[in-house]
Amino acid sequence: MTGTAPATTPVTVLGLGAMGAALARALVAAGHPATVWNRSPGKAEELVALGAEAAATPGEAVRASRLVIVCLLDHASVREVLDPLTGDLAGRTLVNVTTTSPDQARASAAWAADAGIDYLDGGIMAVPEMIGAPGSSVLYSGSATAFTEHRKLLDLWGESEFFGEDAGLASLYDLALLAGMYVMFAGFLQGAAMVAPAGVTAREFAARSAPWLSAMTGGLAEYAEVVDGGDYTVPGQQSLRFSDLGDILAAAAEQGVGDEPVAMVQRLIRRQIDAGHGDEGFARVYESIRRGPR
Repeated sequence: MTGTAPATTPVTVLGLGAMGAALARALVAAGHPATVWNRSPGKAEELVALGAEAAATPGEAVRASRLVIVCLLDHASVREVLDPLTGDLAGRTLVNVTTTSPDQARASAAWAADAGIDYLDGGIMAVPEMIGAPGSSVLYSGSATAFTEHRKLLDLWGESEFFGEDAGLASLYDLALLAGMYVMFAGFLQGAAMVAPAGVTAREFAARSAPWLSAMTGGLAEYAEVVDGGDYTVPGQQSLRFSDLGDILAAAAEQGVGDEPVAMVQRLIRRQIDAGHGDEGFARVYESIRRGPR
């Protein structure tokens, strides 16, 4: 899909936290006339030095461009800033890359549709330092017209992918991917806490953990095949009984550290064992999550 927007599209960025500033910096570096606004005016100074224009109010910023990027703290802050500007935003394109829930994204899309605003929702799969660099990606859903028209500009931040006109899908994918990331990080921190009493630094433990975890991600496709097939008795799977994490919990107790990340997984395992599925594969814990506590 190719964008049709001119090479120097005027753009407004509302919100100059670490991520918003990184997005605006990439736009300015690419030659786009940028108007920026932040609740704390001091945050615009670096971007002004690079060539951006600072607006005194969000209304002034919105009126400066046909394309408006919003990167604020949360859904409530988006509503607080944008609701008074419904008239100014009418006829413009709004790209909201604030982290929100899928239903909040859909609510914003409905509000935009009622106001005559072309709305695109985005989920940024990167930290600010990655914006514009390899490995950065941004997921979008909502207005296909907005995505097509501004694709070249959006690609300045990272690889752009469009998930369709349901404005909540980008947010859903974003948060689901983050769920996996945070649980993985918590598992690493659990391990680092366990070896710390033995004099092992977190840096030393990370050097061993990174290649191990990277190798283990190769198993995700196998788990996915089992889950999609719905047959947890396929030969070759590690059984739930064998996957019991009691030894890890005991080791954490012996080291005098907490066990919450592993204890959470153990509860998922036990729920399936107690339901009579102990000889089935570990992937069956998906059913514990999907169905929720009963």
